[in-house]
Amino acid sequence: MRIVIAGGHGQIALRLERLLSARGDEVAGIIRNAEQSDDLRAAGAEPVLLDLESASVEEVAAQLRGADAAVFAAGAGPGSGTARKETVDKDAAVLFVDAAVRAGVRRLVIVSAIRADPAHPGDDVFDVYLRAKGEADAYVARQTALDWTILRPGQLTDEPGTGLVRLEAHTGGGPVTRDDVAAVLAELVDTSATAGLTLELIGGSTPVTVAVKSVAGN
Repeated sequence: MRIVIAGGHGQIALRLERLLSARGDEVAGIIRNAEQSDDLRAAGAEPVLLDLESASVEEVAAQLRGADAAVFAAGAGPGSGTARKETVDKDAAVLFVDAAVRAGVRRLVIVSAIRADPAHPGDDVFDVYLRAKGEADAYVARQTALDWTILRPGQLTDEPGTGLVRLEAHTGGGPVTRDDVAAVLAELVDTSATAGLTLELIGGSTPVTVAVKSVAGN
């Protein structure tokens, strides 16, 4: 498969790129800082220089054409203010979705967050983040030209992955390692039977492959 990942230098994205390239997939990661290119190459991914906060739909679509799947793993990051939650976590996600439709890429996986909700109240940065993620998710869910899956991880940790998760429509809050999020994403990108599902993910007791097969109905 050829898989294009938005937010290619993110902590989850780099892990995902390593997993996908190791299993023989062709991976491209969209980044906006050329200095990050070597990190992507080391992870087995082709760096694509493009700023999703200023790019046009056609510019993004040009990078997506010919891909078998697309993953949106971009985020403004914990140190950013409310404005970039809107421009990255919502607007860039919408742009990426529109570009996937234009490029004819049916399989799309979006990395969201537990408690993402377009009606989430509050004005703190994290409140704006959850609302922006929720608005992006709602936009994704309206797309009929895409086989989309929304993944909502819980509290992210940098501990080594266990390979054991809880993946369901509703899990409640809880921690999950970035390693395990990447492992679930690697399974989801080529499990189109999960299309149309919004899934929450936390650490658990079920092996990743079994958890994905279960929600896919296998």
